[in-house]
Amino acid sequence: MTLWVWIIVACVAAYLTKLLGYLVPRKWLTNRRVARVAAALTIGLLASLTVANTVATGQALAFDARLGALAAAAVALWLKAPFLVVVIVGAAAAAALRLLGIP
Repeated sequence: MTLWVWIIVACVAAYLTKLLGYLVPRKWLTNRRVARVAAALTIGLLASLTVANTVATGQALAFDARLGALAAAAVALWLKAPFLVVVIVGAAAAAALRLLGIP
């Protein structure tokens, strides 16, 4: 199969998944347990995406300035800093680590 066939298959699958979301009964969506599970899944997916983008380069692990930036941002979050401050702290940590020679 060519690349375009796989792209079309992926588009159809994404569309059907979205369409199935509209067919979910409203009673399920208002259930507290479903809301808690959906919130937990969202947090878990975001955390895994963050970690994967932090320590992966292609198919290899990479421990570089991104890991230090994530640690600095985590400390800022722990100290309950506003989101913009967290982003700036992470960026500044990455810049400082790269300035020190850590790629």
